[in-house]
Amino acid sequence: MRPNPKLLLLDDDPAIGRMLAMLLEPKRYKVTWARSGQEGLRRAADERPDVIILELDLPDQDGLAVLQSLREWNAAPVLVLSARKEVGDKVRALDAGANDYLTKPFAGEELLARLRVLQRCEPAMTDAPILIAGPLRVNMATHEVSVDGEPVALTATEDAIFYVLARHAGRRVSCAHLLRAVWGAGAAAKIDELREYIWRLRRKLEQRGVENLIRADGGTGYSLALLPGPEHTSGVSR
Repeated sequence: MRPNPKLLLLDDDPAIGRMLAMLLEPKRYKVTWARSGQEGLRRAADERPDVIILELDLPDQDGLAVLQSLREWNAAPVLVLSARKEVGDKVRALDAGANDYLTKPFAGEELLARLRVLQRCEPAMTDAPILIAGPLRVNMATHEVSVDGEPVALTATEDAIFYVLARHAGRRVSCAHLLRAVWGAGAAAKIDELREYIWRLRRKLEQRGVENLIRADGGTGYSLALLPGPEHTSGVSR
């Protein structure tokens, strides 16, 4: 485990929020508490948590939808902590990308143990999927981006948007999809914010000598162009 891991809690129950803060903070977790799915997605993009605890019953949207949005760009381990006890709910959550599932009520010691398991260091990936488009190189596992070997520093939200585009490299990604993936359902009002982030991404890439890599599609979406180069893409959804 990393020292002082960052944990994001998505749950609107005040009692659960207070109890988990009392349980986790003495164990050196830095706890961020979001009370809705949209707030949780925004905080995940802004803060890059090391582990996430997710309740499926959220006030603004179903937790499964939040989980699916997270998995568009975020690989942090997710523990579903929910009052839903049906096997079908557990199966759907695990199929949607959850790493573990614990039902309420729960024992604090068991929760801590499950969090430790989720954060155990994995062996280094030797065959991590790589996207290569001309001078651009993106490690899809570590989110490392470089141009001609020089790293490109992205903020957490820039990284989230860029990763969604990279997953669908060569294809149009609608603005609605980007908004939902990064900020959750009901994020249509953030369209100007999305455009601002796209402009920042373009500028950072242009400063590395790569122009016209992120292309607009009639104002309704964007695509990451596959520039010609000596190598080909690998491990990227098409």
